[in-house]
Amino acid sequence: MADDKKDKKAAKKPAAKSDAKKAKAKKAPAKKAEKKAAKKPAAKKESKKPAAKTDVKKDSKAKKEPAKKAAPKKAKAPAAPPVVKAKARYVRIAPRKVRLIADQVRGMHIEQARALLAFSPRGAAEPIQKLINSAAANAENNHDLIGDEMRVSSITVDEGPTLRRFRPRAMGRATPINKRTSHIAVALTPVED
Repeated sequence: MADDKKDKKAAKKPAAKSDAKKAKAKKAPAKKAEKKAAKKPAAKKESKKPAAKTDVKKDSKAKKEPAKKAAPKKAKAPAAPPVVKAKARYVRIAPRKVRLIADQVRGMHIEQARALLAFSPRGAAEPIQKLINSAAANAENNHDLIGDEMRVSSITVDEGPTLRRFRPRAMGRATPINKRTSHIAVALTPVED
């Protein structure tokens, strides 16, 4: 009797599984058809919208064109004086030492700056003097200006890469030494008469 009950239950389970599969198979085509129907009207709506937008854009462009033609022409601004530049990079002097000299030279006439740098005891005066002379040569050769009739409109000193070294000290210790570098940039403009 117990065997008969097991056989009946086993017979019912596969039948139940097959019924479930059949029901899913019937539902699947119905769902696919619903999805397709839902997609088709949406696609038609989307295709209509961009067409309307392009029409609006064309109309707005047509409206804007006459406005551009009607606007009066502006007078040209006076030409700015030419700026002659020169750079010195990786100069082996600390930037804070170079800035002391750069602050003295900024805004000076080129002849006054050369005189100040020629008699300055600071080591940074030499590379700045070379850089100012280079900028004056650039003015003569590249911009057809007179090099001696310029003034230092701006001079900036930025920090370059630092070379890190070590110095031996007492009792087997080592202390770091930072060998700093500078990037110097000079801009000259003609003197206004």
